[in-house]
Amino acid sequence: MTKIPDGKMAEPPTMSDVARRAGVSAMTVSRALKKGSHVSKATRERIAQAINELGYVLDQSAGSLSSRRTGFVAAIIPSINNSNFSDTARGITDALEGTGLQLLLGYTNYSVDREEELIEAMLKRRPEGIILTGGSHTPRGRRMLEQAGIPVIETWDRPAQPIDKVVGFSNGEAMELLVKTLAGKGYQRFGYIGGTTARDTRGSQRRAGFVRALERLGLPSDRLISFGVPPISMEQGAQAVVNMLERWPDTQVALCVSDLSAFGALMECQRRGLKVPDDIAIAGFGDYEIAACCHPRMTTVNVDCYGIGRQAALKLTQTIQAVSAEPPEPITVTGFRVVEREST
Repeated sequence: MTKIPDGKMAEPPTMSDVARRAGVSAMTVSRALKKGSHVSKATRERIAQAINELGYVLDQSAGSLSSRRTGFVAAIIPSINNSNFSDTARGITDALEGTGLQLLLGYTNYSVDREEELIEAMLKRRPEGIILTGGSHTPRGRRMLEQAGIPVIETWDRPAQPIDKVVGFSNGEAMELLVKTLAGKGYQRFGYIGGTTARDTRGSQRRAGFVRALERLGLPSDRLISFGVPPISMEQGAQAVVNMLERWPDTQVALCVSDLSAFGALMECQRRGLKVPDDIAIAGFGDYEIAACCHPRMTTVNVDCYGIGRQAALKLTQTIQAVSAEPPEPITVTGFRVVEREST
């Protein structure tokens, strides 16, 4: 986000800034933003272009607040029915306890366009900080965040160009570790099950890590199944493993983008009389509760979902409240580990 020389965050762009950029009065901007506006189309288009260029967001709280304190922070996650992101949200909530800050939560269903809508809606209420999942955003969403004048924490990823601060890990490196661990057990014919689109950027990074690890090991990396729009369900995981075995019946181990899809694949193998791991081994990603409870228990990658949320919230509150002379480190790299269980 924009900084001023002493290290403090700059104020977000105002309606007056938009007016100057568009060459009109602030009153004209105000009228143009109202529903059923009678401002000419050409003027409204100039104003819209200025808003887009500046990353301006209408402050709906301005009329009721005498200070910039609103008492809440915002968090945007991909899904509320995914236990990993639920754990992250719980980590945020627990870390906010006793700070006087409340959490406003939104979910994107893995859509960056939906994320952009949520960013705008939340910034209109002027949260004191915002936590995001991942580092991929629409250009307009990124501009709004950069100009918001509040702390922004990107999580679950290590973006090449962070907006502000990061609490996350490399999804590609985590998948590479899983491949290397299983290759060390003697597996050579690997398959990968993931989604059909790049909508889940973290899933795409895991797939890239899978391919990269196998190429470095000198093993075939072309057994890739793309099935279903993310997030992939148990049912889609089941169908995907059938497709994989029809194309490559000698596959030794199937690595899945998540534990849910891996559980579906495991159950489908059992329905077909295939023994896991004797006939085919299966591994997931995320260390969901289901991975430790299914039979056989599932090998997976633990990424400390709760810890990501807690660390992100702590970094956010430290920035908001300036509790120490030294600002928090901009990047916190969180850990991951392979959890080996009976499915491999």
